[in-house]
Amino acid sequence: MKSKKILTIILSAALCLPAMTACGKSSEVSESAQSGTSATDGTSSKSETVTINFWHNYSAQSAENETLTNVLIPKFESENPGIKVNPVSYEWAELHNKILISAKSNTLPDVARCDIAWIPEFQKMGVLTELDKEISDFNSVSSNLLENAMSTAFLKGHSYGLALNTNTKILFYNKKMLEEAKLSAPKTIDEFVKTVKLLSKQNSNGQQIWGYTEPALAGWNICPFIWSCGGSLTNEEQTKASGYVNSEKTVKAIQMLADLYKEQCITGWNSGDIPMTDGFGTGRYAMLLEGPWKIAELKSAYPDLEYETANMPAGEGGSVSVLGGEDIVMFSSANKDAAWKFMTFMTGEFAQVEMAKCGQIPVNKSALENESVKSANFAPFLEAIKTAKARPTVASWSEIDNELSAAVVSVMNGEKTAKEAMDNLAAKMDKLLAE
Repeated sequence: MKSKKILTIILSAALCLPAMTACGKSSEVSESAQSGTSATDGTSSKSETVTINFWHNYSAQSAENETLTNVLIPKFESENPGIKVNPVSYEWAELHNKILISAKSNTLPDVARCDIAWIPEFQKMGVLTELDKEISDFNSVSSNLLENAMSTAFLKGHSYGLALNTNTKILFYNKKMLEEAKLSAPKTIDEFVKTVKLLSKQNSNGQQIWGYTEPALAGWNICPFIWSCGGSLTNEEQTKASGYVNSEKTVKAIQMLADLYKEQCITGWNSGDIPMTDGFGTGRYAMLLEGPWKIAELKSAYPDLEYETANMPAGEGGSVSVLGGEDIVMFSSANKDAAWKFMTFMTGEFAQVEMAKCGQIPVNKSALENESVKSANFAPFLEAIKTAKARPTVASWSEIDNELSAAVVSVMNGEKTAKEAMDNLAAKMDKLLAE
């Protein structure tokens, strides 16, 4: 009998070891930790804290990161006792690669601020939460945000993120140069071509002056011209390129740019060309198409430069610029309740207004009506955002963008006609869209 009691004690002790080990685990949360523990009845006790990890690409020394760290997160935590936010800053490209690597090792954060171009890629990997399917109040929260900004996270019938901030490009022009040429800001594509040609010449020092500059020939750069001319890259379902990227209107837009380049009226993408800001600031470039960040750059580098802005010149398709920005997403492994509360807060009016003070254009409709936002330099961009379009939200966009750029370069260099290049591109895009 005594031996049976001893055996029972030994077995009980052995069974308790795993529980003791778990109870002795450190309560500190590392970068890869996903959440705190929950009570056995599914509710959190007063002494327990859930920690969510938020990866973002606000530069570590930026005003945005300072606002996030010192204003937004403290306010969120005070309004949501029991939830802590662990923010981790990465550079833009580093964040993208970090997410790809972490997806393979199941060490993703709860939420992340992602470039809108990344969303299709991550959705295809199956690591994002279908918010409209899994979050009960998704519709009520998302209805407070700009519809075209929300479209960047809508894929295959579901929404995989909330728009966090947005931007687009408008026309910047040298006021003095246009006045001396007795020209006004071009309102149409035809006026744009005429203005670019008239402004392109040699100055008194024998230096070439270009009417327009573009630093690259990728989708971000040429889509405004394609769309405004009435062209397109794909069908509405984003499943087919043939008949769209090689349509008459798209080909015409590419040929228009190629003709201007041949006449030495536009430049900027070639190795050795004058950088955009310097060329514009010194009067070598008369016009450019850029986002709100250019205002700060010009103020810092060329504070005495007199310039004004206008919408993208309109063509058959209207005035259509390109939509940029970031979305905030929730990963499948997240503590969904805590993560959603943080996402809702970050897209709410308070957080959006605070970030607007740092130069981020809000997507929250109420924030856009805030007086401090209205008084900022956003006005011309907000007008352009109304008609701006996002680049195709497909997982293969990076490859398509590279092929698009290569095709346009071949036209600029006279290696192919616009029709030949776009026909070849259409075939390549069809294959990439089918993958």
